[in-house]
Amino acid sequence: MRLRLLAFAAPLVLLGACGSAPKPDLEARAPQAAADTPYGMFLAGSAALNQGRSDEAARFLDMARLGSGDEALVTERAFTAALMAGDVERAAALAPDGPDASEPGKRMGRLVQAVEALADGKGKPAQALLAGDAIGFPHRSAAALLAPWAAAQAGDVEGSLVRPQVRGDTLVDYFGQLNQAYLFERARRFDEAETDFKVVTAGETPTELAVLAYGGFLERRGRRPEAVALYEAGLQRNPSGVALHAARARAAGGKAAPAPPTVKEGAALALLAPAATMIAAKQGQIGLAYLRLALRLDPQRNDAWLMVGDFLQAGGDVEGARAAYARPKPGSPEFPAAQAKLAWSHQLAGDKAKAVELARRAAASGDPDARLTLADLLRANEQYEEAVQILGGLIGESQTPDWRLYFARGSALTQMDRWEDAEPDLLAALKLRPDEPELLNFIGYSWIDRGERLQEAMAMVERAVAANPRSGAMVDSLGWAHYRLGDYKTAIEKLEQAVELDAGDPEINNHLGDAYWMAGRKDEAVFQWRRVLTLDPDAKIRADAEKKLASGLGPEAPKLAEQK
Repeated sequence: MRLRLLAFAAPLVLLGACGSAPKPDLEARAPQAAADTPYGMFLAGSAALNQGRSDEAARFLDMARLGSGDEALVTERAFTAALMAGDVERAAALAPDGPDASEPGKRMGRLVQAVEALADGKGKPAQALLAGDAIGFPHRSAAALLAPWAAAQAGDVEGSLVRPQVRGDTLVDYFGQLNQAYLFERARRFDEAETDFKVVTAGETPTELAVLAYGGFLERRGRRPEAVALYEAGLQRNPSGVALHAARARAAGGKAAPAPPTVKEGAALALLAPAATMIAAKQGQIGLAYLRLALRLDPQRNDAWLMVGDFLQAGGDVEGARAAYARPKPGSPEFPAAQAKLAWSHQLAGDKAKAVELARRAAASGDPDARLTLADLLRANEQYEEAVQILGGLIGESQTPDWRLYFARGSALTQMDRWEDAEPDLLAALKLRPDEPELLNFIGYSWIDRGERLQEAMAMVERAVAANPRSGAMVDSLGWAHYRLGDYKTAIEKLEQAVELDAGDPEINNHLGDAYWMAGRKDEAVFQWRRVLTLDPDAKIRADAEKKLASGLGPEAPKLAEQK
């Protein structure tokens, strides 16, 4: 199974609804400038910022700023780079202001200065910066959620208890009430705090964040059995919830209750939901900025470090991502997930030995997700026997059947040529997840490739393609089904389409060559098989292509197995 990572490429936007156009005179001169001139450094810094290399961008742009005499555009870019790199203190000092600064830059600058004031324990300046409409779109939600915490730090108890509101913003409604619950507890108004906690945990699918918050409140009030019941209900909805498992074990074991959040910790928590919302809305730079601000307030916020790592990894900043994944410490609930992400980072970079080493270290904790990560990496590195053993243990321990475990073990057994063992696992997964496109495609293709149950397999692959019509692998399966049935004309149409969708896949190209050969288009077939050898095929596909080229006989005609 191949792991495909969707790359995130964010344009350079000055952290607002839209970016300001660069000043023509500066941009026109930059391409001709030497690398060691202010304009050359500006150009290099801007390129680094666009490519996600924030630390490098911050260095270049700060030198450009000093050399340009604090020209507004250069200063604004230096501010953005410092913020993206996590140097919030520096970003606050460079916050855009004045008539030449862009309005989006000014808005973000005020938000950054407010957070820096909170980080320094200066509640009154933070409260003043967050008041009114000075911090407008698209940062209204973040500013509204921070404002009560700034009031609390300023000593304005009544102001801290005012629930923030932004018209039509359900995120502020929900997380504002969660924050209000914490702040009522801080003010020792426990009945009102519990009312809010009950509201945010009501319904069929409350957020894990809210469940943990209410559970912690119950533990602090000495109501451990109620907290345990709340955590167990959360685990029924999400059996793999690492933080919920840790909270349940703590409450059931009679260990010390978690402390309520400090002002800085509460303010950091308030920024996580806006950060996730911005990233999901493809406003990645704003989302990363909010995460950096949250971590300025609470550097131990491991979930924020994981989000930063994911963003940087997707954007190509591998070293930055690894540094973020390395922040959670052993023993923390997030440590196994962080080590798994760190391991996959090395795997994707080609350092397979390091990846497996890290995964083994995480799996030694016994954490189920860490063990599953190890099994996935072993499968990716063709160490199927050990992967099957680990997956078998996880299946045996699971109280609720998980289709992914059966699918993973079935695919590993398939690679080991143990189809009789693999097929029951795959069918068990299909029973649990009958409409999963990847599963439909895998089983359908396996039957097709074996010449078995072709009509049933064809129907399964057609369902998979209908769900993912842009998947080259799935369209390839459909073309291969037509090939197996001897319909070479349709097979070529589908396989050509698959190659267009995934031109670098050696198996798809190999299949197209076979279909060309069987249709009498032998020169095109030879071209495809030669192309296969340039696409880094695995040993099996390479041997097949080389055999056909060397013999000049092409593939064997499809043989249909007895229909089951």
